[in-house]
Amino acid sequence: MAVTGDQPATRVLIGFAEALAAPEVAASLLGAGYEVVAFTRRSAHAALRHHSRVETVDVPSPEEGVAAAADGLAALPARLGIGIVVPLDDPSVWLCQRAFTRGRAGGDPLIVGPMGPQAELAMDKRAQLVAAEAAGFTVPAWADVDPGAGLPPSWAFPVVVKPILAAEEHDGRLRRLSPRLVGSAAELEDLAASWGSGTKAVVQRWVEGRGEGIFGLADWSGVHHTSAHVRVRMMNPSGSGSSACASAPVPGDLLPPVDRLMKNAGWTGMFMVELLRAPDGTAYFMELNGRSWGSMALARRLGLEYPAWAVAGALQPGAELPPPPPFRALTCRHLGRELVHLLFILRGRPASAPLHWPARGRTLLDLRPARGQRWYNWSRRHPAVFLYDSWRTVFDQVKGGTG
Repeated sequence: MAVTGDQPATRVLIGFAEALAAPEVAASLLGAGYEVVAFTRRSAHAALRHHSRVETVDVPSPEEGVAAAADGLAALPARLGIGIVVPLDDPSVWLCQRAFTRGRAGGDPLIVGPMGPQAELAMDKRAQLVAAEAAGFTVPAWADVDPGAGLPPSWAFPVVVKPILAAEEHDGRLRRLSPRLVGSAAELEDLAASWGSGTKAVVQRWVEGRGEGIFGLADWSGVHHTSAHVRVRMMNPSGSGSSACASAPVPGDLLPPVDRLMKNAGWTGMFMVELLRAPDGTAYFMELNGRSWGSMALARRLGLEYPAWAVAGALQPGAELPPPPPFRALTCRHLGRELVHLLFILRGRPASAPLHWPARGRTLLDLRPARGQRWYNWSRRHPAVFLYDSWRTVFDQVKGGTG
């Protein structure tokens, strides 16, 4: 469903504007005829600030105080005349639970994203592992762990240590910890010290492999409009978000567990199931992302307008969507992240990194532009978004020490 004719455009509030997927989500909604307003942390360097058709509004940073951030977000829909909110990342999903608790009957906007039990599942990585096993996925061996107490008996390094909660309130502020590849007892002790005592975490056996993803929409009928991609490169070869990804046929053997996972959760709207494909062909479940994903650019270049479709489905449940396009091979790259990947390679392999570290010469060849490839966030009408996002990505990584 899109806004057509002389019908007034529906205004949609998205955020955070600095989320990786924000420019592509905004482009999808604008292309469907919606007006887009993006909320952003004060002083955040969001590329959408440079988009001529997207209004940006500041809210207090939840990392500085969740109460002020929730109050600031809660006030926006009424003030701006907006009835739809689309959270784009884990902090915004978390913040929507705090800001909008009454539902539409109580005056809250329509949230196009996980709420209630679905949001709890989206935030709780341990609950996701349990749900994935119940749905029939293969999951790497895992265990609850106190990082300060060491590994379970008989376990050996390297391991991956994940905070159970994707985002959590800590001393009145929102905190988001990232999974870490840990190669020694000393590294585990350092991690425990930095995270603090009492941090809930799980430890997983480290599995070498290639990242994959299955994407789609879910409703009462099950999953539909599914697609898949594989990671071509990671920004940090030791483990991070992708800098380049390629389309792939949806693995038919994985659709049944994906469908069961979504139905068991009562899921509606967009979803991404992140997987790791081991050298022996086993596909391991990694996590469920219940909001827009970083590689939304690839989906959109293939004609899969997930953000616009999700809003249309939320406004009119059961609305007829365009049929999914036929599979097409395509690679999509993020310029800033590709440059950061190159910086990691030029700096050299750190001691704790995987053994299969990319060679410098091979990397330089792989990073050459190629015919038929596409770029994240590129638009001829709005080149400033692409240029600023690319520059800012490199600047932030170099300022932070490139990992």
